[in-house]
Amino acid sequence: MVALLDTPEKQALQPWIESVIAHPPTGTIPCMALNEKGEISATTTTSGLAWKIPGRVGDSPIIGAGCCVDNEVGAAGSTGKGEENIKISGGHTVIEMMRKGMSPTDACLEALHRIARNYKNDKKKLKTFHIFFYALNKDGLHGTASLWNNLYDKRPAQYAVHDGAQARLVRCTPLFDEATLSE
Repeated sequence: MVALLDTPEKQALQPWIESVIAHPPTGTIPCMALNEKGEISATTTTSGLAWKIPGRVGDSPIIGAGCCVDNEVGAAGSTGKGEENIKISGGHTVIEMMRKGMSPTDACLEALHRIARNYKNDKKKLKTFHIFFYALNKDGLHGTASLWNNLYDKRPAQYAVHDGAQARLVRCTPLFDEATLSE
């Protein structure tokens, strides 16, 4: 890498710059809520993939992919590589699995299984990206699943939950554990 940093202060930023380039930040945030009347709502906000190709449309604005709500069943959203989500209509898939009786977590895992099948479960190809699914059903049960336990750092993936009284972090259920990255 060519050092374009001409002062000690700028050079001190070099490790952070290299980390951001190696693991670009994303800004997708799905949020789902169930009110006291049993009505569900959801949104997915995104700044999208860092350094994205001009004109690229991620999954957030695609109905049934990045965010989907069915007030009879629940809501689902995602973060991560939107193109993979679009291929399986992830939000819709998660809701339909909950409609069939799956728990929110199991429904999210089913969506991840579909993505993995698109790659013939080739972990070498799958480890080039990350994706998470989040779900909330009409009974207030929530769940999530991530493709990997922790692809980019040593911490297990977590998501935030607020039950109306208390906020907490809950661990995501991974489809693949980090130990399988070398397989």
